[in-house]
Amino acid sequence: MSDKPSVLFVCVHNAGRSQMAAAFLTHLAGDRVEVRSAGSAPADAVNPAVVEAMAEVGVDIAAEVPKVLTTQAVQSSDVCITMGCGDVCPVFPGKRYLDWTLDDPAGQGVEAVRPIRDEIRARVEHLTKELLGT
Repeated sequence: MSDKPSVLFVCVHNAGRSQMAAAFLTHLAGDRVEVRSAGSAPADAVNPAVVEAMAEVGVDIAAEVPKVLTTQAVQSSDVCITMGCGDVCPVFPGKRYLDWTLDDPAGQGVEAVRPIRDEIRARVEHLTKELLGT
């Protein structure tokens, strides 16, 4: 069993919001936090506009692939953060659940993705400080 906190980010397609959040948390916390992301109905690939927007801030997610949400992923996480996936995420006692209301970058160009990216980064920065006590 690991002493480090674990976080699961969930959105419908695991192709935008949850990928950005997971990448920012990994970027900011390194190996001090276990990071997962998943989708209730995963897409075939990460949104290219999301990949481009993240590259603009020095975070490369080009090799990431959407993953399906599993009960195991939720059970293995201390914090589960949903982003527009409704009630599809299983709920287990003792887990911390947060729902971040964010615009969906699906079908949007990079100009529309940038403010979503920046909002996610701000929320992840706050979460990182909270999890690591920094």
